[in-house]
Amino acid sequence: METLFEEVEAALPWFFPVLAFGIGACIGSFINVCVYRIPAGQSIIRPRSRCRVCGQPIPPYLNLPILGWIFLRGKARCCGAPIGIRYPFIEFLTAVLFLVSWLGLPPVLALIGWLWIFIALCVAFIDLDHMIIPDRFSIGGLLAGLALSVIFPALHGIETPFALLGSIGGFFNALTGALIGSSIILWIMILGELVLKKEALGFGDVKLMGAIGAFCGWQGSVFSLFAGAILGTVSLVFLQIVFAVIPLKRPGGVPENFLGKKIPFGPFLAGASLLYYLFLGPAVDEYFASLAWVAKGAVGAN
Repeated sequence: METLFEEVEAALPWFFPVLAFGIGACIGSFINVCVYRIPAGQSIIRPRSRCRVCGQPIPPYLNLPILGWIFLRGKARCCGAPIGIRYPFIEFLTAVLFLVSWLGLPPVLALIGWLWIFIALCVAFIDLDHMIIPDRFSIGGLLAGLALSVIFPALHGIETPFALLGSIGGFFNALTGALIGSSIILWIMILGELVLKKEALGFGDVKLMGAIGAFCGWQGSVFSLFAGAILGTVSLVFLQIVFAVIPLKRPGGVPENFLGKKIPFGPFLAGASLLYYLFLGPAVDEYFASLAWVAKGAVGAN
């Protein structure tokens, strides 16, 4: 007998994708609140949304994700102050990632993916703005990943009719991923400080890698570390080229230069983890499995 979910999906195939996009846009609006208020030590619940310039409350009908910015043409109705395009961008990005998660993953993994998307985007934009990764996302993400791995072992590819064994396996895989991911980046941080004689990475990145490992396993944590480094390098080189062609002047009249500056690593780790979770997980896992098979064969031959 078909479940209600299957009946709705069969009758209205567009319903759940549209719902996923809409929920993602709403969560993206909440991410904007978190990114602005959490580093400032403010409550994310009260007061309700207000204009950042004049402080006037924003009516609910003007606070619609994405659409509100379009209706207002990027300006606050109360005082005419410009509303940054990053607000609808984060809402749209979250909506798209929620949709991708729903269309590409089984329902349970898609819903868990929604939680990770929320955590990863909060981390990325807070770290981008303030060079910090709040513990509520890194350590909180680690604990959430461990708990979800016990409840839903399929998060780490474990399928077994024995619930207890599945839960133990899920917890072990999540814990292994957290320990391997955080250990690797910790050693990179220590060696980087010895070589460069200055702080290379922060402990926020170490704790974030623990959360990534809990959600994505050790394969995802290793992939996120190296893919994040590649993303960061490519982005830095691209920005340097762009601003060499179109100089971005600072108040003192000096063109912007990214070389030698501190660049947050959290956004690239978070982005790479989303690449793994939403797109590349099976391919990456297969690659690591093939490496293990080759290594095992080499040892057996000797």
